[in-house]
Amino acid sequence: MKDLVIHMAKMLVDHPEQVVVNSVEGESSVILELKVAQEDIGKVIGKLGRTAKAMRSILSAAAKKQKKECYLKILE
Repeated sequence: MKDLVIHMAKMLVDHPEQVVVNSVEGESSVILELKVAQEDIGKVIGKLGRTAKAMRSILSAAAKKQKKECYLKILE
């Protein structure tokens, strides 16, 4: 799932080399922390948070296959 977030984020931003994802895994959940360049935060969040919501939906679907819950945090 970490690779999925990296791939999605790199396709959205102007500075793909600054995309960093940290993963914290528990027994039944995964927390992914996404950090991008300051000027790219708006592109990752999207208008009214629609892009971030879409990314979370995709992650949720991928996590269900592994019987886990996935949370995405976008760090500033």
